[in-house]
Amino acid sequence: MILEAFGSAVLGVLLAWAALHRLSHRLPARPLVLSTGVAGALFGDFVTHSALASGSALPGLLGAAVVSAASLSLLLRPAGRLRRRSAPA
Repeated sequence: MILEAFGSAVLGVLLAWAALHRLSHRLPARPLVLSTGVAGALFGDFVTHSALASGSALPGLLGAAVVSAASLSLLLRPAGRLRRRSAPA
C-alpha cells in the first residue's frame, strides 16, 4: 500500500510537471500546481482503493491520474482576456 501511494504521488508530480510544461502561461505558481497534482493523485488513489478494494494497483493509479488531472484543470485560467460586453441601456 505504501508503494501504491508513492506511485500515485510520483504520477501526480509527473502530471503536474507536464501541465506546467505545456500550460505555464495559464497556471498559477509552480509550488501550488505541483502540490495540487500530488494531492489530487493521492486522493484519487484513496477513493479508488476504498471503492474497489482490489488487489491490483492499476485501478488505483488510473483513479489517481483521473482525479489529479481534474484537480489540475481547476487551476487553469482563461487563455485570453475576458471581453465584457456592456448591456444596451
